[in-house]
Amino acid sequence: MSLIWNRNHAWDDADWRANAACRETPPDLFFPVGTTGNATDQIESAKRVCNQCDAQKACLEFALATNQESGVWGGTTEDERRKLRKQWLAARRRANATN
Repeated sequence: MSLIWNRNHAWDDADWRANAACRETPPDLFFPVGTTGNATDQIESAKRVCNQCDAQKACLEFALATNQESGVWGGTTEDERRKLRKQWLAARRRANATN
C-alpha cells in the first residue's frame, strides 16, 4: 500500500466517518484481544469490513496521523500500521522539506 503525504489530508474531512462501513458494525470487532486463536478470525472479519469501505484510505491516514495504536483501522492491524507509519512519517518530512 502506498501512502502519499500531501496538504489535502483525507482524514481531515469529517465526512469519511459518516461514510465508513464500520458505522453499522459493533465496535468490538475492530478491537480484538490478542493476535492468536479467535482474535485472528476477528481481525480477518474486521479487515473484510474495511476492504469494502469507501472510507478505508481516509481511515488509515487518520490512524497514521493520530498514531492509533490499538485495533484495526483502514484495514490494518497494529503491527502493520507501525511499519506503515514509519514510511508515512518519512513521506511527510520529505513533503515538508520541499515547501
